[in-house]
Amino acid sequence: MPENIKILVIRFSSIGDIILTTPVVRCLRSQLNAKIDFLTKAAYKQLLVSNPNINEVISLEQHKNDMLKVLRSKEYNFVIDLQSNFRSFKLRLMLGVKSYTFSKDTFKRYILIYFGINLLKNHIVDRYFRAVSKLNVCNDEKGLDYFLSNSMLIDFDVDQDYICWCIGGAHKRKQLSSIQVANVISQLEMPVLLLGSAEEKQLSVDIITNIKSNNVYDFCGETSIEESAYLIRNSKLVLTNDTGMMHIASAFDTPIISFWGCTKPSLGFSPYMAAKKSKCIITSFSDAPCSKHGKYCKFQSNGCIKEIKPKIIYEAVVRLIK
Repeated sequence: MPENIKILVIRFSSIGDIILTTPVVRCLRSQLNAKIDFLTKAAYKQLLVSNPNINEVISLEQHKNDMLKVLRSKEYNFVIDLQSNFRSFKLRLMLGVKSYTFSKDTFKRYILIYFGINLLKNHIVDRYFRAVSKLNVCNDEKGLDYFLSNSMLIDFDVDQDYICWCIGGAHKRKQLSSIQVANVISQLEMPVLLLGSAEEKQLSVDIITNIKSNNVYDFCGETSIEESAYLIRNSKLVLTNDTGMMHIASAFDTPIISFWGCTKPSLGFSPYMAAKKSKCIITSFSDAPCSKHGKYCKFQSNGCIKEIKPKIIYEAVVRLIK
């Protein structure tokens, strides 16, 4: 193994997938004493800039016209490709540096979705570690990482007990309905913060319209990813669909209740090494996912996650916050 090792890690998107690479980054740093650069999209750069295990976060858009020239000038010893698509393959090929990647287990995923037979077994984090096994890097079992910057100005008292509810999702069929969420919040006394992007604003408005109490705070579209992460870190509990924020909650060891419909934990993207009290609430239609990313549902036009009863959610919350 050469001295002063320099490694480029590639993962372009998205929030959850990038957070799930952090154990690999940490172990590369600690076990090889390597300098790590991370290549991603500009929209996700903020997730990594405070990570002490990374020397430089490079965005695809940052050097759009001369990206290859910039990367070659870094003189990397290895490239770790945790994106594993055509774009990252092309980049690895053009760099001409010894590279390692992982299998997305496409066939096994197909068998799980269409035949309900789970051959995947391992969590995606464990699959990521396959990419670095030939470098004798192994999982230190310390979970996920997310590092906040020091400056955080949010108009909310985080010293009190409160719940964060991440109401979004990449697809509508991965989201609980406004009625489901409102029903649960109406029964709670503890303050509940609604977190999501501007795209979830209408959903948050609909939730508040259906709530019979004044214990809810709408932060959808009002906070950055980092500000939402700060609220999550200080919360008593996080309720979440299958979203990137769920993995940020795991990084902070905040207890999680996650909701699963069209996607399922069996795909390997459940909260990784989550707090002990954490719970996955899964729709009863099938243990198998309906689709890879939750865009399609086999059972209901609006998504089988809508089948989850508010009573089940409420009872899980009460047990967890006792």
